[in-house]
Amino acid sequence: MYTTGKKSKILNLIFPLFILLLIISISSCNKDETPTGNNGNPGPNEVFMRNDSFSPASRTVSAGTTIKWINKENDTHDVTSGTPSSPSGLFSSPDLNVNGEFTFTFTQAGTFPYFCSHHIGMTGTIIVQ
Repeated sequence: MYTTGKKSKILNLIFPLFILLLIISISSCNKDETPTGNNGNPGPNEVFMRNDSFSPASRTVSAGTTIKWINKENDTHDVTSGTPSSPSGLFSSPDLNVNGEFTFTFTQAGTFPYFCSHHIGMTGTIIVQ
């Protein structure tokens, strides 16, 4: 049923506006669980911080490789070389908020453990050949 007069003019203005707002809200919905919208896998020289863990937990690279750690969640993380009971002092990132990044170049062969000082159980290892 169509209304006439003043009501009809108001509906003719409001309905398209409502549809536009609905389209905008649907298109802005993000189904990904990570803040960046990237829930894929890290690249060959990347380590993601998500779900309070490093992913992958271990990475093997050649000497001279730069590793990039990227925080993919809202929790604050950092990357500190060594173990929670014995930091090595080789590298230590600042606090990394969502999408924060830290890089370090591994120049010598060896096994390099690291951890997040905010989440002591969050550990990883870089193996340099």
